[in-house]
Amino acid sequence: MQTYYYVLASKRFLMEEEPLEEVLRERTKDYEKKNKEIDFWLVEEPAFLESPELAEVKAKCPQPAAAIISTNRQFITWLKLRLEYVLTGEFKAHKSTPHPSKAGN
Repeated sequence: MQTYYYVLASKRFLMEEEPLEEVLRERTKDYEKKNKEIDFWLVEEPAFLESPELAEVKAKCPQPAAAIISTNRQFITWLKLRLEYVLTGEFKAHKSTPHPSKAGN
């Protein structure tokens, strides 16, 4: 099982009110420069929120939601500090899951 960490907020907040595109673009360039595999994803209306274990988290987040999911806990912690008004957490999914946005179902 793989552990995924996430930052969760309303889709409007993450995709319109915050300069998130710039942050993710800079992170992607840094990874490319270091030949590091991308370990984060921006996901609109993440499927993992449909998991019964995350019902309470889903209830706290304005809908529709969006999330940044990563296998890198430090990156998510940094985003939490950078964005402030977000929820954070983690979930486990099988490594064979095609994409973390589909995990947790």
